[in-house]
Amino acid sequence: MEKLGPGSDADTLQVLAMIPRDTFSVVVDAGSGIGRQTLALARRLQTKVHAVDSAVKHLDSLMHYSVDLGVEHLVQTHCMDMAHIPAIFRAVDLLWSECAAYHIGFPNALTTWHQAIRPGGYAVVSELSWLRDTVPEHVRTYFRSGYPDMRTVDENLSIARSAGYDVIATHVLSRAAWVDGYYDKLEPIAQSLLHHPEKAVRAIAAQTLEGIRVFDSADDNYGYVFYVLRKPEGDAALDA
Repeated sequence: MEKLGPGSDADTLQVLAMIPRDTFSVVVDAGSGIGRQTLALARRLQTKVHAVDSAVKHLDSLMHYSVDLGVEHLVQTHCMDMAHIPAIFRAVDLLWSECAAYHIGFPNALTTWHQAIRPGGYAVVSELSWLRDTVPEHVRTYFRSGYPDMRTVDENLSIARSAGYDVIATHVLSRAAWVDGYYDKLEPIAQSLLHHPEKAVRAIAAQTLEGIRVFDSADDNYGYVFYVLRKPEGDAALDA
């Protein structure tokens, strides 16, 4: 797998262009995984990106890819829990996180990372969100177990403001970013594992295929939404 979740360089760079600033001294990618977006940011900004992930194998893959692209000098990896970012970074200009904040809870992630961002700095966080008020029941049923904490865009915007951010923009991840290089690769792998001798593997394969079927039939009722946020000037006291 060339990427571990939905996403594309085109979407990443489109969202990056929404920020009314083009230079950043300290950039942190929270929950980088194998670093597709890390590399896209590093190449575009020509600034070192600090990739934070708790899986050594993901960070090893990221560094391998960075060498292949000749940008290893622009990537620094940190094997750690992304909830601990404020303990290591205290003056982040741009905190980026794609498809990862849910691991520690979207509200908790925004509040925690607020402490690490310098006043006037930015956070770009993508979160699985409901896009319509009316959602087919089979989709609701799937996410009651898959991600019961999923909220509407308006609810997430309210959470961001309550955490101390100004909202700059939002962007819904393109449908192609779910399919190209992710679902089109993942589906045949899952199909091949439906008859695996291990019961747990068969269960994961079936769950994966169910998720793909739900996505195909959901009629764009949900998606990953990028929330482009800014920590206002003078907010340092809030994190004391």
